[in-house]
Amino acid sequence: MNRDKTQWVIGDVLARQAATIGERTFVQFQDGAPITYLAAHQQANAVANSLIEFDVQAGERVALMLPNSLDFLWSWLGIIRTGAVAVTINTAYRGVFLEQVLTNCRARTFIVHPDYLPWLAQIEDAIPDLQTAIVPGWTGHGPSFKRIKVVPFDPLLNGSQADVNRKVSYRDVGTIMYTSGTTGPSKGVLMSHAHMYLLGQSARVHLRVTEQDVCYQCMPLFHAMGMFIQLISTMLAGARAVMVPTFSATSWITDIRRYGVTFTTTLGVMSEFIMRQPPIPDERDNQLRAVLAIPLTEDIITQYRERFGVNTVIEAFGMTECGMPLWQPYDEPPRIGSCGKVWEEFYDVKVVDPQTDEEMPAGEIGEIVVRPKAPYGFMLSYNGAPDRTVEAWRNFWFHSGDAGRCDEDGHFWYVDRIKDAIRRRGENISSYEVEYVLTGHEAVEEAAAVAVPSEIPGGEDEVLACSVLKDGAAPPSPEALLDYCITRMPYFAVPRFVEFIDELPKTPSQKVQKAKLRDLSREHNIWDRESVGYKVTRKGRG
Repeated sequence: MNRDKTQWVIGDVLARQAATIGERTFVQFQDGAPITYLAAHQQANAVANSLIEFDVQAGERVALMLPNSLDFLWSWLGIIRTGAVAVTINTAYRGVFLEQVLTNCRARTFIVHPDYLPWLAQIEDAIPDLQTAIVPGWTGHGPSFKRIKVVPFDPLLNGSQADVNRKVSYRDVGTIMYTSGTTGPSKGVLMSHAHMYLLGQSARVHLRVTEQDVCYQCMPLFHAMGMFIQLISTMLAGARAVMVPTFSATSWITDIRRYGVTFTTTLGVMSEFIMRQPPIPDERDNQLRAVLAIPLTEDIITQYRERFGVNTVIEAFGMTECGMPLWQPYDEPPRIGSCGKVWEEFYDVKVVDPQTDEEMPAGEIGEIVVRPKAPYGFMLSYNGAPDRTVEAWRNFWFHSGDAGRCDEDGHFWYVDRIKDAIRRRGENISSYEVEYVLTGHEAVEEAAAVAVPSEIPGGEDEVLACSVLKDGAAPPSPEALLDYCITRMPYFAVPRFVEFIDELPKTPSQKVQKAKLRDLSREHNIWDRESVGYKVTRKGRG
């Protein structure tokens, strides 16, 4: 592997590929025309030079909220080539979720899909830094804005294709991705070019991606898994990516066969949903050789192999903040439940006592902590949150908040989350932000959002909303409370379970005891929107 970090700038990687394998296909959006490495390089230059003419400065934050599309790809590549910082935003964000991200990053320019403009109009008064919305496919019809100027995106594609006259370093921040927290708003992870490069290289190395491979790029580009593990690993190998708008379990194997896909990744319940689909004729007749699936069970591995004929199914461990430091070895029989061994060339990983940070003996459960060996190959900080950065980097190790253990052979095993984060449908959910929305309801005095286990295997959660009503307030129905939530938060964060209680259990320092709320959920009748009525929920986390 090239350890010359001056070669770890993503835009320069694409430029080198354009110079050496320029006529090879880099990306294809569904059944659209294949786009070569040279054409991708030229289009990225065109957008970058247009943004420079638009007065985008090096280091400036440019927000980006688009579904998977070539417009997303050209925008992201163009932004980071100018030396600016691409702020990738989850396309489901709205209300306070969107407001907090735009407030935190302080972007003055926002490349945004026209379907999301109504959400932007709703929060315009709360985001004074934002000046311009650049909209793909803009027809001039949409919501009215008091201050924000709306302009079309398409002219950016017609900029000069000449090399961009700005120097970008591997040390420079290229992207901010937001990851949900539990004690405050979502945190913006400052990702250097070296950090982004190592994320892509981790997949290229451990999935053994070569120029002969075809990646099925079905994860959203605003997530690290979609952008770096899928797409950038493809770029680094000189391989080909087939991009689709979104993951679909019903079309997954059909697409794998149609496009000659050789490797892909799944996250959360995606594998479970794939296996629930009825078999189709000749589904083993495919070229898929490797799947990175997080998490893995013995049943999932067996079905990938026996049903689809996939030889290699492996697991890994990582976070947006720290990359992917743990991978199951490609050639070894998988240890079911293990998330792998340390990629020792670039990372140190250990398990520590979460109270003392002392290393735990082999086999004992503690907190997984990570640190990089390559300078700038890791999160630089949380944007505008030095206190949260210091907390995460306690004693010079990044604290994942995840419980795990390491056996005597150096295999790590993920056990559970230490923090109160909620993970549903592959998305991390900030309980803080769910609670912020709930307490905005006129009848709600206090609220707590907690995770209760889903009946879907794989460690997924469902969201339970516990609310204390204001004295004298007319109690809303559970349906009315969720109707209020639906317009103010991403679909995946809308609670499934609703419980009205007299008071939230708290510590003497007034911190909500969420473990007790999870225990209560095993004893009380709570409202379940999927059964449209009251039921006793499944077991809580014991």
